[in-house]
Amino acid sequence: MEADYVIVGAGSAGCVVAARLSETGAKVVLLEAGPRDTLPWIHIPAGMLKLLYHPVVNWNYSAEGTSGSAGRRIHWPRGKTLGGSSSINGMLYVRGNPADFDGWAQMGCRGWSFDDVLPFFRKSEDYKQGGDPEIRGHSGPLKVEDYRTILPLTHRFVEAAQQAGHRFSKDLNGRIQEGVGYSQMTRKGRWRGSTAQTFLKEARSRRNLIVETDALASKLLFDGRRCTGVSFRQRGEIKTIRATREVILCGGAINSPHLLQISGIGPAAHLASIGVPVVHALSGVGANLQDHYVARVSHRVKGSISINKLARGLRLTREIVRFFLEGRGALTFGVTTAQVFCRSSPEKSSPDLQLLFTPASYDPDKFGALELEDGMTVAVCPVRPDSRGTIMARTADPTTAPIITPNYLSDPGDARVLLAGIRFTREIFKASAIARHSVVETLPGPDVQTDDGLIDYARGFGNTIYHPIGTCRMGQGPSAVVDERLRVHGITGLRVIDASIMPTLTTGNTNAPTIMIGEKGAAMIREDANQTGSD
Repeated sequence: MEADYVIVGAGSAGCVVAARLSETGAKVVLLEAGPRDTLPWIHIPAGMLKLLYHPVVNWNYSAEGTSGSAGRRIHWPRGKTLGGSSSINGMLYVRGNPADFDGWAQMGCRGWSFDDVLPFFRKSEDYKQGGDPEIRGHSGPLKVEDYRTILPLTHRFVEAAQQAGHRFSKDLNGRIQEGVGYSQMTRKGRWRGSTAQTFLKEARSRRNLIVETDALASKLLFDGRRCTGVSFRQRGEIKTIRATREVILCGGAINSPHLLQISGIGPAAHLASIGVPVVHALSGVGANLQDHYVARVSHRVKGSISINKLARGLRLTREIVRFFLEGRGALTFGVTTAQVFCRSSPEKSSPDLQLLFTPASYDPDKFGALELEDGMTVAVCPVRPDSRGTIMARTADPTTAPIITPNYLSDPGDARVLLAGIRFTREIFKASAIARHSVVETLPGPDVQTDDGLIDYARGFGNTIYHPIGTCRMGQGPSAVVDERLRVHGITGLRVIDASIMPTLTTGNTNAPTIMIGEKGAAMIREDANQTGSD
């Protein structure tokens, strides 16, 4: 097998890269370890809870227990199907703050300031419900919508946040992110709008694009320091494919560094310890891991209905009928209906906290399960954590999951920001608009008031909201993995285009920035090909 471009991973970025490169007429082969995205739960927005542990379309990774999570191992779901994590996520569309990208540029990533990346955000999206036309896109493949159905509890939260001093933002993806506003989702009509159902679906009719599913990349192939292809396992067979131009890794923050390491690119001492011959020593592969860790504040609800009751019995039957007849109701919900972006202290130049409101509450003893009684929850998230972890191959076997060490709350500053967020959230819940619907705070609970008590609660009950990035960091210097054009340092014919290249976390959910990275990365490949006369 041979292609101009071989893309490993049909996830949030991989589908974008495949769609854009196939526009040129070049032969593109896209390898996906999982199956096609035919599972019905993928396409129903509220089906996310059914996918968190799914054995077929989820990698079901597990992070090591560290002191920041009180020694608990934490479940890390990642999508293993066409669309990757955009096929199993909460569908929130959050670009991040302009300061995030300006910060990347100041760190030496030329061409990645907000002004540089804005055209690619606009190119990817189709948002037709208003917004500044100089900021929002209206003709891209990715359908972005406001919530179709909003429960009264969400309106009361937005009102309460304003009473607590947070300005109202009509568009959290507009010029000013700071404030409280309603969430936006990646959706096609009533259905989920993954990158497989948007970018890839539009491109699948092109004969020069070949999509191989159930194809687990097992090793990158090299001729000296040039990457020439990929070896992969598909339905019991070992196959190889040669790339005449480039191999592009789009496996995400876990799988991209893992494949590099088991192929001989990474920290030399670690590769030697697992018996992998070193092709190119690159110490930053698998380092710089960052993730969003949250502590939840939950309340029992009175005088208003929450998702807890809508998800059961006769009400659920009505919501199912409403979904199929009207394309509205609880089954169209993602995971968070409103958000607050704020600063933990006045000295901060931009928001470092995201408060994510959901008109539901979850069983603390059963991950992803709703409580029986009505409830509401805010997930308190320090969005720019200073804690760093690692992703390291456990063995040379591509089927053995790597060691994920997130080191949550290992930097004391992250705990201070989290404390501020919990206190801000409690102030919002005290505001009259929402206080009249609260019976009692159930988590952390009214007895937990001291800083030490709240941090102990966060360590013992906190969780990830599934935003790992940074393990193939873009930049210069010994710890960087790719340059500003996403080419792997020291290797030709190989790029990484996914969330792993982010130097730092963005202010909010990471799916929209990852799609932007796919757009910008594909554009750079096309530019470079034009300069060499191969496009």
